[in-house]
Amino acid sequence: MSEPVNAIDDVGLEGRVAIVTGGGARGFEIGNGRAAAILLARAGAAVVVVDRDADASQRTVEMIEAEGGSAVPFAADVTDESDCEALRSMVTRELGPPQVLVNNVGIGAAGTVVQTDPAVWERVMNTNVTSMYLTSRTLIPAMAEAGGGAIVNIGSISAIRPKGNTAYSTSKGAVIALTQAMAVDHAEAGIRVNAVMPGPVFTPMVNGPNMTPEVREQRKNASALRIEGSPWDIGHAVTFLASNHARYITGQALVVDGGVTLRSPER
Repeated sequence: MSEPVNAIDDVGLEGRVAIVTGGGARGFEIGNGRAAAILLARAGAAVVVVDRDADASQRTVEMIEAEGGSAVPFAADVTDESDCEALRSMVTRELGPPQVLVNNVGIGAAGTVVQTDPAVWERVMNTNVTSMYLTSRTLIPAMAEAGGGAIVNIGSISAIRPKGNTAYSTSKGAVIALTQAMAVDHAEAGIRVNAVMPGPVFTPMVNGPNMTPEVREQRKNASALRIEGSPWDIGHAVTFLASNHARYITGQALVVDGGVTLRSPER
């Protein structure tokens, strides 16, 4: 049997409009969203880098343009429906309908249900889940009119291996359910929806005062491969799922964790 046209050589991202939320990062560091934006641009997509921090978004754009890629910044809070509408309006007016949406915005929170303040719970759910609902609700009609596309939601292995961060784990479990529901709901419109579930990747978000060399080493050794995950690993997974190479994949949660979830917590 012959391969479908473009199944091997053409990743199908050249000239496509890709939106990456949470596409900024601290300074010129590389986070999951920035890595995804850069890699999508390298694959030929015109990338809209969305972030609440306009300077962070602009820095990502400058990094893409320095490599000869195409990108535009957009400052928005994707937990705000009006900001999502403004994003849709700008993209469709200036670039055309989007074919790729990467929902990357997220925050963490530690504590059990007893320890978690209701305001913290609400903020985590609003940021990690409602943001994906709002961007998808706003942009899916435009994607459908353009003939389809791909949505990639960023989850976490905390959804399937919770430990001391109940609000965060619950929100990431909801990301899996949302991904599967949207995959079914919008398949007829030619829209694939998948999730990437990072393990203990070393990103600017986790690189705080408590990230000592010893803790970083423990995180690395938690994986079966005994290597440290990087935002580029997540970005490559996102780019794959957004590409033609994943044309027969939808509704899946791709674990990218070096085998952390294969090992018992005690090992």
